Amino acid sequence: MGANIVTVSTDTEFVHLAWHQHEPGLKDVKYPMASDANGDLSRLFGVYDDESGLAYRGTFIINPEGKLLSMDINFFNVGRNIEELLRKYKAFLYVAKNTKKACPSKWKDDGDATLEPGAHMVGNVYKSDGSFA
Repeated sequence: MGANIVTVSTDTEFVHLAWHQHEPGLKDVKYPMASDANGDLSRLFGVYDDESGLAYRGTFIINPEGKLLSMDINFFNVGRNIEELLRKYKAFLYVAKNTKKACPSKWKDDGDATLEPGAHMVGNVYKSDGSFA
């Protein structure tokens, strides 16, 4: 889908290697797993917890121009949902090409209902898919 994926954590590269070798879900990972052992990048993104020396679970979608499009930050022990991440990524691709459209919260792919932003949406967003955007 045209994305570059990099995972970054405060774990060392040796911990990443152990995860890669022993976690079945990471066995075939082809994207880089970067170490931010000193927390500099985590601080830059606002996810570093000074008290524990760890980073919260942050997920960031940044466009090719360097603009932050989405950030989700979860506490340490709450996992992320890859389906929702992919839905949002596809929605950002869609609205980049269709600048007069908006994707409601249940939008999943081309052909799904979209919105046209404007005053007429006030009080009517829920009608697009039964949820609030």
